Amino acid sequence: MKRKAQAVWQGGLKDGKGTLSTDSGVLSDTQYSFSTRFESGKGTNPEELIAAAHAGCFSMALSGQLGNAGMTAERIDTTASVTLDKTDAGFSITAIHLDVTVKIPGADQAAFEEAAQKAKQGCPVSRVLNAQITMDAKLEA
Repeated sequence: MKRKAQAVWQGGLKDGKGTLSTDSGVLSDTQYSFSTRFESGKGTNPEELIAAAHAGCFSMALSGQLGNAGMTAERIDTTASVTLDKTDAGFSITAIHLDVTVKIPGADQAAFEEAAQKAKQGCPVSRVLNAQITMDAKLEA
C-alpha cells in the first residue's frame, strides 16, 4: 500500500506560499506558509499534519491492542503534541507527546497500560523515523 501527498511551494521562505493536496482529496490545495508554521497564520503546517497522523494511527493501534486483550473502548481520545526546536543542525522535531483518554467500563488497568505501551511502540507513525527515505529530485529550468 502506498499513499501520496503533494506540496507545491512558490517564492522565498518567508514571503512564499504553498499548498498541500492528498490523493484522497481530504486536502486539496490546502494553504501553508511560513506564518502557518512558525507564527499563528491561518492554514496548516507539516508538524500539525504529523501530529494528526500520529494521533489517528495511535488511536487505531490502541483499539487493535485492546481488542487483542479482550477489551473494546467506547472512546479513545488522543492528542499528539509535536515539538519543533531549533537545534545545532537546524529545526528538528525533537519530541512527540501523546495524551490519551480511553473509556472502557470495567477495564483492567494493567491490561490497559500494556495495550497502550504496545500501541505506542507498534503504531507505524511511531516508527516512522526508522523508515527508509528515498528521493527522486528533478530540476526544471
